[in-house]
Amino acid sequence: MSIVQDFDLTNLDRLLRRFGARPQAIDLDTLLPELLQAMQADHLDLLPLPGQGQTLKRWQTLARVAGCDLTLAKLYEGHTDALAILAECGAAHHAQDGIWGVWAAEPPDARARIVERHDGQVRLQGRKAWCSGALQIDRALITAWENDQPQLVAIELSHPSQRIQADQWQAVGMATTTSVSIEFDDTPGLAIGLPGQYLARPGFWHGGAGIAACWYGAAEALADYLREHCRRPRPDPHADAHLGAVDAALYGARAALRECAAWIDQQPHADASFEVRRARAQVEQTVEQVIRHVGRALGATPFCRSSHFARLSADLPVYLRQSHAERDLAELGRQVTGMPAGAWQL
Repeated sequence: MSIVQDFDLTNLDRLLRRFGARPQAIDLDTLLPELLQAMQADHLDLLPLPGQGQTLKRWQTLARVAGCDLTLAKLYEGHTDALAILAECGAAHHAQDGIWGVWAAEPPDARARIVERHDGQVRLQGRKAWCSGALQIDRALITAWENDQPQLVAIELSHPSQRIQADQWQAVGMATTTSVSIEFDDTPGLAIGLPGQYLARPGFWHGGAGIAACWYGAAEALADYLREHCRRPRPDPHADAHLGAVDAALYGARAALRECAAWIDQQPHADASFEVRRARAQVEQTVEQVIRHVGRALGATPFCRSSHFARLSADLPVYLRQSHAERDLAELGRQVTGMPAGAWQL
């Protein structure tokens, strides 16, 4: 897989501009896959790989897509993450044409199992939940279990042995991602990497920070509406105060993401769990502040009269719940207890 090192955002902006301003009535079932295919045709999915010196540029691109549309960002981030995973696992040659997803959620009531293996070919039984974009993409990397270890498996979504269950998906925010469940009945797949490698590899945490970059990009786009409002000639000191709070919050989150990206590029093979958890926590808190301040400053008007603002406002709280909230903070706290004295000093 060839990675475009001089990644040009000009073509990306051209594709995103019209999509982001679309009215609500447009049917995304066809428009979204078409846009993803157009981005792929222009090689706009070949982001710099994390940990190779341009991690920040990768995240900046994810943030820009998220600022346009979070449904698009969800599928784009999953596709680009899949390409990075394939490269890290020495399986880049399997990244054929088509849009990929990554499904690794492991709720207790839905587990895919490997029931047969012959060299790299496997057969699957069981069920996989939270399969975002399954109705719109072509292939996916999933975690399946064998001998109490997760194995990454590549599947083709067109195979008739798979049955999609979409009836439980009742979302309003992020509705178009249609995160369905899929049942497998002797479904063929291709083992990618070694058992346990998906969670053990450094890129697992690099990808988690990429999701935080998407959160940040959407919050930045909402903040721009407030900044435009404050540029009007009529003074609005309350809105100015909200904008000041938003700026301070975004400044902290931006600094955290930049520092995290630099750390990853300097130590690409190190365990980034602490740095990524810390950055994600900072971005999550920032996003919640931005949503609150922007909504209080602008009132109901943009929620009701701007399709772009309304979509971001509905989608972002749902996408943000990809964080595990206090569970993530508790784990971060446990890691902090091992820090040396003075570690917080300026």
